[in-house]
Amino acid sequence: MFEKILIANRGEIACRVIRTARRLGIRTVAVFSEADADAQHVRLADEAHPIGGPRPQDSYLRGEAILDVAKRIGAQAIHPGYGFLSENADFADAVEAAGLVFIGPPGHSMRKMGSKAGAKDLMAAAGVPVVPGYTGMEQSLEMLQREADRVGYPLMIKAAYGGGGKGMRIVRSAGEFAANLESCQREAKNAFGKDRVLLERYVEHPRHIEFQIFADAHGHAIHLGERECSAQRRYQKVLEESPSAFVTPELRERMGAAAVLAARAIDYRNAGTVEFIVGAGGDFHFMEINTRLQVEHPVTEEVTGLDLVEWQLRVAAGEPLPLAQEQIVQRGHAIEVRLYAEDPDAGFLPGSGRLETLQLPSPSPRASATQEGVVRIDSGVIEGDTVTIFYDPMIAKLIVWDEDRPRALARLRAALAQCRVQGPKSNIAFLERLVRHPTIVDATIDTGYLDRHLDEFFAPAEDDPQLLLAAATVLLLQQETLAARAAANAPDAGSPWNARDGWRLGTAGVRRLVLDHGTQEFALQATGSDGSYAITLNGASHAIAGARLGDGTASLRIDGQMRRFAAATFGPFIEVHDGQRRLRLRISDGPRRDASGGASDEHRIRAPMPGRVVVVKAVPGTALRAGDVALVLEAMKMELALKAPRDGVIAEIRAQAGEFVEADAVLAILEQ
Repeated sequence: MFEKILIANRGEIACRVIRTARRLGIRTVAVFSEADADAQHVRLADEAHPIGGPRPQDSYLRGEAILDVAKRIGAQAIHPGYGFLSENADFADAVEAAGLVFIGPPGHSMRKMGSKAGAKDLMAAAGVPVVPGYTGMEQSLEMLQREADRVGYPLMIKAAYGGGGKGMRIVRSAGEFAANLESCQREAKNAFGKDRVLLERYVEHPRHIEFQIFADAHGHAIHLGERECSAQRRYQKVLEESPSAFVTPELRERMGAAAVLAARAIDYRNAGTVEFIVGAGGDFHFMEINTRLQVEHPVTEEVTGLDLVEWQLRVAAGEPLPLAQEQIVQRGHAIEVRLYAEDPDAGFLPGSGRLETLQLPSPSPRASATQEGVVRIDSGVIEGDTVTIFYDPMIAKLIVWDEDRPRALARLRAALAQCRVQGPKSNIAFLERLVRHPTIVDATIDTGYLDRHLDEFFAPAEDDPQLLLAAATVLLLQQETLAARAAANAPDAGSPWNARDGWRLGTAGVRRLVLDHGTQEFALQATGSDGSYAITLNGASHAIAGARLGDGTASLRIDGQMRRFAAATFGPFIEVHDGQRRLRLRISDGPRRDASGGASDEHRIRAPMPGRVVVVKAVPGTALRAGDVALVLEAMKMELALKAPRDGVIAEIRAQAGEFVEADAVLAILEQ
C-alpha cells in the first residue's frame, strides 16, 4: 500500500479520499487554487500546496503543476477524483512516466473511451449493443445534415469528447438541425477543447441505468450492480438509486455481463461506470464508459457495504480485487440526491456566496447489518464556507439507506426536512417535491420527464395557505419579541407607549405584512398581539391562537386546529416547514413598484450571476426581438443565454468576449 498520495481534486471527493486514506494509514497531500485556500479538503489533508489561480485552467487543470508538487513532496500516487483531470489520458501517462501511480485506468484505456464515437465503434465490434447513429470524422454541416436525415428524427447531437450533460442537443426535425449543431459545437469547444460531434437515434422515454465496474491488473473484471439515474434535468442527474426498481434479475444479469464485456474490451483497470440507455421494453444500448469514480458511487457502497475508494487504492497498489463476482451481495435500497446552490425558481440558475447557515441531518452510519437505516452526508463545505463562481455549486450529497425502497424514500424525505441553507439559494424545496412525486414513488420516471413536466415540481405559494399563515405568525411574534426587548432597555420602560399589545384608540391596531415568494407578493393584515391574532389573507380572515416560538419551531392554532411547524428566520427571510412542504419568504418593506413605472429594467440586459462572457452576438444598431440572444455567459460549468427583454435596437454593448463580469452588471442597453 502507498505511504503518501496526492489528491488532484477538490470538494467532497477530495475530502472523501482523504478520510479513506487516513483510515488506511496513508498520508495525504492536497492541492488548491487561490479560491480554495481555506477549503475543507485543504484543512483535512496532512499537507496542502497552492497550484495557481481560481479558474480551473489556472490550477486544477494544470497537470504539470500538480506533478511538480507530487514529486517535490515524495508522493507515490495521484488520485484524480472525478472531473478535472480524472479522464485525461495525457495526464495519466505523464503520471506513470514520472514514476508515480495514477489511481485510475491506464491512459490507453481512456483514449479508447475519450471519443464517444470511437467508443461506440469499439463496443459494437466487441458485441455490446449500441444505438444506431453516425460516428464518422467528416464534420461538415452538409455531411452531418445528410447523416442526421439518414438516422432519422428525433436524434441526439452529442459532443464526441466530454460528458456531464455538456454538448448535447435533441433535434426533432430536419429544420432544427443546423442551429442545434452550431450551439452544440460551440459548447463542446468551450468545455472540452474539441467540437467534434456524433449523432445517434434518440430513444423516447428512456431509462438511464449504469453499472459500477472494477478491474485489476491480474485479469479480473467484475460489476457491483446497477444504479438508476433516470431522474435528470437537461442531462444532469438529480436523483440516483440502487438497485433499480425497473431492472429484473434476468435483465440485471444480461446488462452486468455486457458491462464486464465492455471493460475487458478496453483492457480496463480500477473503477469505472458503464452507462446504458434502456427502452421501455427492456432493450438496452451502450452509451459510454466513465473512466473514473462517479459522483453517485455512494449508493453502490451503501447496498454492497464496500468502500470503493479503498478498492481504488488497493487495485492501484497492485492488489487483486478484494472479491469475486459471486461474492458481491446487495442488500436493501439506497438513494442519493444532490444539494446545490441554485435557484429552481429562476431556471436553476447557479448561485454563489457565503453559507451563512448550513444545517444538514446528523449522519447515522450503519454500525451493523441489523441497524434500521442510514443517513450519510458527503460534503466539501461547512457553515461559513463560500460557494465560489469558479466550480460546480454542489453543497452536499445526501444519501440514505434502508431495507427497501419505500422505507428509503421515507427516510430521505425526513432527512431533507432537516436541511436548511441560508446564503445562496438552494434546491432543497425542489428535491422535497421531487421525492414525493408519483413518478419517483412509482419508479416510472424517464430521463426526459423533468424537462417535459418541470411545472409539476413547483407549487405556487398560494396553494399553501397554512404555511403562509404560519410564516406571518412567526413574523408577528418576532416583531413583538424584538420590540419588547427594545422597550425593556428604554429609559421609560414602564411607559404605556412602549406596550406592544396592538391597542389603538377607538379601534384595533392593524399591521400590514408584505411577504415575497419569487415573483409572487402576499399582502396580509393582522390585528391582535401576544400569540392571538386575526390575519386576513386573500380576503379571508383566519383566527390564530396560542402561538408560541420554540427551539426552531412554531406551534399555533389555525382556525381552531393546532399545528406545529419547523420555523426559522434568516435576515430578511422566513422559512417554515410542515413536515412535507417547505416555504421560504422574503420580508418586504412594502408593495413592489409597478412594472411600468420607473423601476422598469426592460431596456437593460444584465448578468444574472458572476461569469465570463463567451459570445457577443449583437453590436450597437442590431435589431432584436424579445427573446433573441444578445450575449452568452459562462458560469459554473454552464452556458447562460442572455436574451433581449423586449423588441428593440441595441444602443450600447458594455462587455466583450473573454471578459469576466460581476452579478447584476449591465452588459447591453436597448434604445429607449
